[in-house]
Amino acid sequence: MYRSAAAISRSLLPRAAYSLSFGSLSSITLSVSPVRTLSVSASLSTTQHDPSSTPTPSNKTNTINRWKPMCLYYTHGMCTMLDDPAHLEKFNHSCSEELRVDVAELKNKRSQEFDYFLVLDLEGKVEILEFPVVLVDAKTLNVVDLFHRFVRPSKMTEQRINEYIEGKYGNLGVDRVWHDTAIPFEEVLQNFEDWLTQHRLWGKEQGGHLNRAAFVTCGNWDVKTKIPQQCTVSKMKLPSYFMEWINLKDVYLNFYKRRATGMMTMMRELQLPLLGSHHLGIDDAKNITRVLQRMLADGALIQITARRHSLENVEFLFKNRIR
Repeated sequence: MYRSAAAISRSLLPRAAYSLSFGSLSSITLSVSPVRTLSVSASLSTTQHDPSSTPTPSNKTNTINRWKPMCLYYTHGMCTMLDDPAHLEKFNHSCSEELRVDVAELKNKRSQEFDYFLVLDLEGKVEILEFPVVLVDAKTLNVVDLFHRFVRPSKMTEQRINEYIEGKYGNLGVDRVWHDTAIPFEEVLQNFEDWLTQHRLWGKEQGGHLNRAAFVTCGNWDVKTKIPQQCTVSKMKLPSYFMEWINLKDVYLNFYKRRATGMMTMMRELQLPLLGSHHLGIDDAKNITRVLQRMLADGALIQITARRHSLENVEFLFKNRIR
């Protein structure tokens, strides 16, 4: 099922549907209004995070103009076209510049309980199909790194998988990339734990809990419901780092005093244009990151909103919350 890097090398340019799915952003403009907008510029950084680093100013118009879809082979460590100028011009291979925050926007920022946020947005209703996580520095608001894996279902026939993927990713043009890169959920979590360890955010010797970091999701479904379901299907024990999380919608409700039912509502109210394709997990995770950056810049305190005491017993910590 998996092709070698040599076999893939000449087929790395995604078909037309892939490039079209991201669309041209030339028609999108940021409106000028009394509502303050946050200038963010989206990367796959392979460098270690540096707590002493500081953000550099960026121009919001340039942010839109320089946006490019991420090379999804690169996020899996399988891109063999890094020496091809046409490929590099068409696809993004970095995750720090695109979501960089303007230093001038940080004057309302407050100290946070965590040093890092892990923005997670799963895709897949039957089984998890995509597992993207954006690592955000709570001090600088900048993106440190990106973890991204496509996930191969374990309880489906090949025919059902093909139908499932065509229905989910076919219209986005990334179904071929999914088939070339997807791995079982157990391997995804092993890769993820290695990535967390690389950034010193997790370790078995720490009891398996996150170190100075917390998951941020747009809703409770990802960590409360779907990951435990997938662990059951994959016959795995639920990792202890999935015992608490931050539902950004609840923080948004309590900070701005207005209800937002989802990512698109928050982005519209904050005047943040959508970048990429909605319901492509890696793009949704980046857009949720942009909402998080804006809230941090506005002075929101990003706190844990839910804590799991057992598989079935979840405590919601905010009295006012999205139900």
